[in-house]
Amino acid sequence: MTTAPRAGYRANRMMNAAFFAALTAALLMSYMAARAEEKPPEAGTGAPDFTLPSQEGAPVSLHDYRGKWVVLYFYPKDFTSGCTVEAHNFQRDLAKYEQRNAVILGVSVDTPDSHKAFCTKEGLNFKLLADTSHEVSAKYGSVMQYNGMTLAARNTFLVNPQGVIARTFLGVNPSNHSENVLAALAELQDKGTGSGMK
Repeated sequence: MTTAPRAGYRANRMMNAAFFAALTAALLMSYMAARAEEKPPEAGTGAPDFTLPSQEGAPVSLHDYRGKWVVLYFYPKDFTSGCTVEAHNFQRDLAKYEQRNAVILGVSVDTPDSHKAFCTKEGLNFKLLADTSHEVSAKYGSVMQYNGMTLAARNTFLVNPQGVIARTFLGVNPSNHSENVLAALAELQDKGTGSGMK
């Protein structure tokens, strides 16, 4: 006589568990959609801090680079043509950035292992950071959807030695982007704007 009530109790528990699982999934999707719609931070505002693993698997934080200029560039995917051109050009100009007290940090949603293989194949000597959760890309308003995939949008933020965004570059052309960033860096430093430090 107690079998039916127990069966009903189990069914109710299973329905409740399914309901809460569905609700949690819906809230998570809503949260991620809201994060994806965040706007990029503007020049003159503090650069959102973060910590992400590099291609070596070591944690890298933006605040580690206080006192230096940071070229923080978001890109869609390792090994794709546009991203390879963009990375090659940053690598080509690396000595010029170093002369200007600047470091380059690339960010995509790829894994550290993917970054390591990309750096090895393409001869890249700057850090690529793995934002596999898309959280940092979302903080910088740099998330996009492409063929059902969530990727980082091609945006760059030039951060001054005090940790303030001095210039933004949105939807960049990878073929001449490094030249444009170098020109902006030289302009800001030579005019003494964005920072008092070269």
